[in-house]
Amino acid sequence: MNICTRTLSTAALALLATVGPAAAVAHAQNDLNCSDFAFQEDAQAVFNSDPSDPNRLDADNDGIACEDLPHRATATATAAATAVPRRGVNAGLGGSTGPADFEVVGGVGLAVLGVGLATGHLVLRRRRRAAPGRRH
Repeated sequence: MNICTRTLSTAALALLATVGPAAAVAHAQNDLNCSDFAFQEDAQAVFNSDPSDPNRLDADNDGIACEDLPHRATATATAAATAVPRRGVNAGLGGSTGPADFEVVGGVGLAVLGVGLATGHLVLRRRRRAAPGRRH
């Protein structure tokens, strides 16, 4: 394997090893889920501060964030039974309806990089087999 191929392979592997996990960590630090809130009113306040819903707190797009979270008790309200959380976004087990745009672009970029590396490897192997008598 020549020096150029080794350099490109090393750079590609370093990029894959560092950028992939770093993108997920950067996204996770800013994302709020329903499980981050104790009461629906708190989640609604965050949702109301940015109705574009970057945290995806309103799963069904009805303007109400984290609908299955309990409400704060008021002085006139009687104690109500706490709802048993169901699996899903509103139960606090998520908050995401799918990957963000930058995650899709990053995934496609990494997939293209992987296909390019595999193609380059196959081309080099075929060239080596086609040139009899050469040793590397």
